[in-house]
Amino acid sequence: MLNLWNPSHLSLSVGLITAFILGMIHGITPDEHTWPITFSYSIGSYSSKKGMLSGLVFSTGFTLQRAIASELAFMALTGFLMSSSSENLVYIIVGIVMAISGYYILHKGRSFHLIPWLEKLLPQTDDSKPVPIRLAFLHGIIAGCGTGAFATIIYTVISPTMPSVWVGFVPGLLFGLGTLSMQVIIGALFGWWIQSRNISQSSKANIGQFVSGNTLQYGGLLFMLAGILGLIDPSISDWGVNTGIRVHNLDSINIGVILVVIIVAGIGGVSMWLALRKNKENPLGTHNG
Repeated sequence: MLNLWNPSHLSLSVGLITAFILGMIHGITPDEHTWPITFSYSIGSYSSKKGMLSGLVFSTGFTLQRAIASELAFMALTGFLMSSSSENLVYIIVGIVMAISGYYILHKGRSFHLIPWLEKLLPQTDDSKPVPIRLAFLHGIIAGCGTGAFATIIYTVISPTMPSVWVGFVPGLLFGLGTLSMQVIIGALFGWWIQSRNISQSSKANIGQFVSGNTLQYGGLLFMLAGILGLIDPSISDWGVNTGIRVHNLDSINIGVILVVIIVAGIGGVSMWLALRKNKENPLGTHNG
């Protein structure tokens, strides 16, 4: 029988199945390394199809990194990823990329003329186009460096059981694909929600850019703050209140869960409410979603 809570002594087939299912759980439960990014880019895309693409692009980067880390775990080289300081550094780097992305989106890319390579990567946009998702792939690679219960199981229990170095990456790959399958669905739902609003395409673009930009920019600042505080006081990273639910990501209320709630429900929710209210007061036209 599969023990998704605390798997041990797994056969090859059971270990691979476990890796994929754990990835699905990781993708569908509130996770600070996935939900804020998928929410931001999917809302910014304002369509179910492009919301799916946002989840796909982000999760592809995430899957690539997890496959590499799984290979390193087979060779017992992931010790540097398992420390709390490493997790806090990931928070800071993710936060920096989020904040830059949000600032870019809010200013339509017009503020990076002094950074030629960034201007080339992220050209200027206009109010009628969806938020570009090029940086979502980079977000995924960085977020994949995060640790936690899922990563611990993959790196210390499943990856070492692979028969050779040539397949050491497979558990991480399957975990990433499991996450990807759920993030594509979640991205589609976020995108569909704003697509279904009875407002004009230009209004959807403005709302998407406002919500996406705010969520990434201010969420990124919160990520950086959490990472810095965690480096200063490691007990912050270890803090948590047990919920009694034997499902990883739902088993405790910790800094990760708090970040998800504040960024997605708080910043994202308030930004959405403000944007919809502003559009209602000054509509740019209507469109049957």
